[in-house]
Amino acid sequence: MRVVKLEEARMPDGVQEAFDRLHAHRWEVARRGVKERLARLEQLKTLLVARREALAEALHADFRKPRAEVEATEVLPVLMELASIQKHLKTWMKPRKVSTPLLLTGTSSLVQYEPRGVVLLMAPWNYPFHLLVSPLVAAVAAGNAVLCKPSEKTPNTARFIAELLKAVFPPEEVAVVEGGPEVGEALLRLPFDHFFFTGGARVGRRVMEAAAKHLASVTLELGGKSPVIVDETADVAAAAERVVWGKFLNGGQTCIAPDHVWVHASKEEALLEAMKEALERFYGRTEEARRASLDLCRMVDDGAFTRVRQLMDRTVEAGARVVVGGGVGAESRYIAPTVLADVTPDTPIMAEEIFGPVLPVLRFESLDEVVSHVREDGKPLALYVFSNDEATVERLLRETRAGGTCINTVVLHNVNPNLPFGGVGASGVGAYHGETGFRTFSHERAVLRQGRTSLVHLFFPPFTGKAQKLARLAGRLFE
Repeated sequence: MRVVKLEEARMPDGVQEAFDRLHAHRWEVARRGVKERLARLEQLKTLLVARREALAEALHADFRKPRAEVEATEVLPVLMELASIQKHLKTWMKPRKVSTPLLLTGTSSLVQYEPRGVVLLMAPWNYPFHLLVSPLVAAVAAGNAVLCKPSEKTPNTARFIAELLKAVFPPEEVAVVEGGPEVGEALLRLPFDHFFFTGGARVGRRVMEAAAKHLASVTLELGGKSPVIVDETADVAAAAERVVWGKFLNGGQTCIAPDHVWVHASKEEALLEAMKEALERFYGRTEEARRASLDLCRMVDDGAFTRVRQLMDRTVEAGARVVVGGGVGAESRYIAPTVLADVTPDTPIMAEEIFGPVLPVLRFESLDEVVSHVREDGKPLALYVFSNDEATVERLLRETRAGGTCINTVVLHNVNPNLPFGGVGASGVGAYHGETGFRTFSHERAVLRQGRTSLVHLFFPPFTGKAQKLARLAGRLFE
């Protein structure tokens, strides 16, 4: 593949050089076997464990992420991904034999997994370590050279990532470039073999356009308004506790966070009360206690704070009721964990993904109403169902579409490395984690080997009556 050189004036320092170095060594990287790939990943794990305190400090400096959340949502998922790959990579890398039809007697067929080449990883700010290093682990396991761009919104974590990866990987295997949108735009003009982006739909479309120009494969992990449905058979106490945890984790800044709750009218007040109790138990009984809590993230920047605050204020002005929360503090970008009731589908907060610590609750009488609204909102990254009625669960699985679904819990599907994680439609393209991640960063090459016995000569021209009869007979075998 020809390396496209961009005008130096338009290319930020170091970007072209990093790409060219990776591109020049991609075949050397691809030739490395399972032992060499696993050795690199073992180095990464060892250094991550040794430097986990520095990671926690970086994330706290960026947006006051609690240390326990760093362990649970940044370190643990990466360690689990590494463990899965270390256990299974040798098996995944083996060529996979496939069966041979009768007409191809004398041949054998297999699928061989080979690296895509040079991969671009563009990570978001909300889980800036996990959502860069997890796909990196899969890309390295598949034998790719990788260029990583961490988010500029979390500069302390970006600096930590750059130092960590530099200590593990030579620059011709894995490179890190830091910077803002101008760096991102420059990267999209380079001919990567695979583009992997996690973030919002607007930039996701831009990434897909860039991939199309290079005829490259693409993975997009986006988002959307992930709904929770609580029906009349649900365990309200369990639903409230799990939804409150999943919603306010990371200050609500989670792509698979419960965005809003649909609750059957008969359970509404009980659910609201249980949510209020769970929230106060988690973060403090008073506004002062919640503001002082060490277990609450802050909004990542002033723009995010202003957007979510305005959404909340406009929704309350439109008639929503604050069940608990509602407090704000601009100086520290604090928005209290908030539950809103009496919300309707046409209120401002239902017009876009919230991505903050505000949870609207909508009531319903008929499941038909909920199904209709879920379909209208597109295909969310996650759908959460709380029900003890299997028929309801099966109906929602059958009549809606979502990237992933949890029954009687939230978020945890993202933790299982044996489940593919990804969106569908507006919430994303493609998936990763575990074996799915290895395949995402691999090309499945079809290999057919012809033995001594062959029937293909029976179909060589000239196409006499005998050849025509054989072709027709072959077709009838599959009628």
